[in-house]
Amino acid sequence: MKPKVFITRAIPENGIEMLREHFEVEVWEGEGEIPREVLLEKVRDVDALVSMLSEKINGELFDAAPRLRIVANYAVGYDNVDVEEATRRGIYITNTPDVLTNATADFAWTLLLAAARRLVEADSFVRSGEWKRKGVAWHPLMLLGRDVYGRTIGVIGFGRIGQAIARRARGFGMRILYNARSRKPEAEKELGAEFRPLDELLRESDFVVLAVPLTKETYHMINEERLKLMKPTAILVNIARGKVVDTEALVKALREGWIAGAGLDVFEEEPYYHEELFRLKNVVLAPHIGSATHGAREGMAELVARNLIVFKNGEVPPTLVNREVVKVRKPGF
Repeated sequence: MKPKVFITRAIPENGIEMLREHFEVEVWEGEGEIPREVLLEKVRDVDALVSMLSEKINGELFDAAPRLRIVANYAVGYDNVDVEEATRRGIYITNTPDVLTNATADFAWTLLLAAARRLVEADSFVRSGEWKRKGVAWHPLMLLGRDVYGRTIGVIGFGRIGQAIARRARGFGMRILYNARSRKPEAEKELGAEFRPLDELLRESDFVVLAVPLTKETYHMINEERLKLMKPTAILVNIARGKVVDTEALVKALREGWIAGAGLDVFEEEPYYHEELFRLKNVVLAPHIGSATHGAREGMAELVARNLIVFKNGEVPPTLVNREVVKVRKPGF
């Protein structure tokens, strides 16, 4: 009899096909997020779970799932998972690093360039008919943006994604500053990156990109005090987690001109609505689509499936998050 896996959202078919060879598979087909009460009911007889960032994987869920042995989180981040509690119970947690690095780094640059060159404003200017109504084909002062080439970028968080963002900055002839929990000598050498304490990085950078995980230390790390350290010509880009930034402080900074603009792919709550933030013209907004390319999402689905299949075969999954769990329970069902 095959072990049973429940998938909380439809993922690319390549991953589901891989899993069907080894598991009895059930997929939540609803368009929106699975209701909590439904999820708690569905996990009662499953051996494995594929979860999204929107699901809280915690003691309540573990209590409802006595057979659960592994959770494959369809994301590189796992701040939605109580990893310590999972480890205590012998439940393996995996994630999907690497396969979405380039897509997410590309999107950080999409936001950076769009915010710097006021692309969304320009698009609206054309689509709304305002350009035609003005009757001016070209004007030396129309929709002036910020120069990017040769400027200074500060990357906060210098893991895979942070370094990929910096790698792209080299093509723009930029000076690269970074901040991380520890120095990265090899990356410094490869990329010509310079380590800076956080406050110094904020003061010196023309563009600040957030690529840190959400932890107790990074919650609201970009607050009113730190936004005031940034240049009035600077642009902030967040492709990390929404709660890394104090939204109310950011709205104030954008409204009052402490900084020039922002590009946001993540928000404190998702889905999100903030009337004042959304009215501002100097911010580019996206609905958490940093990894939303065919290649990245299919790669994530394949890695999820590979983790579960390897675990089923009694081996340690390739992207195991909680390494200590092997001391609690051996892999396998």
